Amino acid sequence: MSSKSINLTLKVWRQPGSKAAGRLETYQADNIPTDASFLEMLDIVNQRLTLAGKEPIAFDHDCREGICGMCGTVVNGRPHGPERETTLCQLHMRHFKDGDTVVIEPYRARAFPVIKDLVMDRSALDQIIMAGGFISVNTGQAAEANSLPVPKDKADLAMDAAACIGCGACIAACPNASAMLFTSAKISQFALLPQGRPEAAKRALAMVACMDGLGFGNCTNHKECEMECPKGISISNIARLNREFIKAALVSQEK
Repeated sequence: MSSKSINLTLKVWRQPGSKAAGRLETYQADNIPTDASFLEMLDIVNQRLTLAGKEPIAFDHDCREGICGMCGTVVNGRPHGPERETTLCQLHMRHFKDGDTVVIEPYRARAFPVIKDLVMDRSALDQIIMAGGFISVNTGQAAEANSLPVPKDKADLAMDAAACIGCGACIAACPNASAMLFTSAKISQFALLPQGRPEAAKRALAMVACMDGLGFGNCTNHKECEMECPKGISISNIARLNREFIKAALVSQEK
């Protein structure tokens, strides 16, 4: 049985390069299957543009399974679209109505310059991780699993923080373009585990310094980041980051 289809009006941000001026262009997206994903809808539109001899819309994607974090754009003012805890690649067109106008834009943040159309340079997040989002250990034979007991509540919280896919939706949602939720998740996933404690102070200071240096804004507890995160990362991680940072700063002053 064929799926239902809808007709949409798309207003898509088009920008040929990082130094060029951008603008919203209007496209008709007719006969879009409601069981198609949002990215599949863009594929259909791009195929039609290509056949018409026009430049297709550039957008980021990779796994299309809600894992990699590459697919984020702002849809009608919301990163990843209207559904909670859903990545754009997992958003289906059944959540839109026939005749809707859909505005599609890149994330707006100084640290995320536009490369082309909906494609942004999000390597700033990689730089934050490189500043301290790791554990230094000697390689070799795997350690005995029970040699470092971890309480279940701590393990669960660490796993919740580690679910962050680094898509940048929290930054796009924040009115200050703050990276605190992302940074706090990467700090929390180690701070909660015994393996991460030896470098906890160094990690907190280095990652926060890198985040500030890249031009991200300050957190003012608007909570939009938590609301728009496709993985449901809690802002309680931001409180943990603040505690880790304050402790590290006090220790460094004493030395």
